Amino acid sequence: MNIVLNGRPVATHAASLSELLAEQGYGTAKVATAVNGTLAPASMRHEHKIEDGDQIEIVAPMQGG
Repeated sequence: MNIVLNGRPVATHAASLSELLAEQGYGTAKVATAVNGTLAPASMRHEHKIEDGDQIEIVAPMQGG
């Protein structure tokens, strides 16, 4: 299926948000996720199904100032 990940089109075989994170190399990294503009809590990522055309944002915290 095709999704938009952080503003870029991406083809994926992941069925859930947690599978997408693993597929994209995030593994167990501490990140924030949103699907179609709605926050997707870490505790629900394995249950959150991805659909064709979803817009997904993955944001990692940054240190510094």
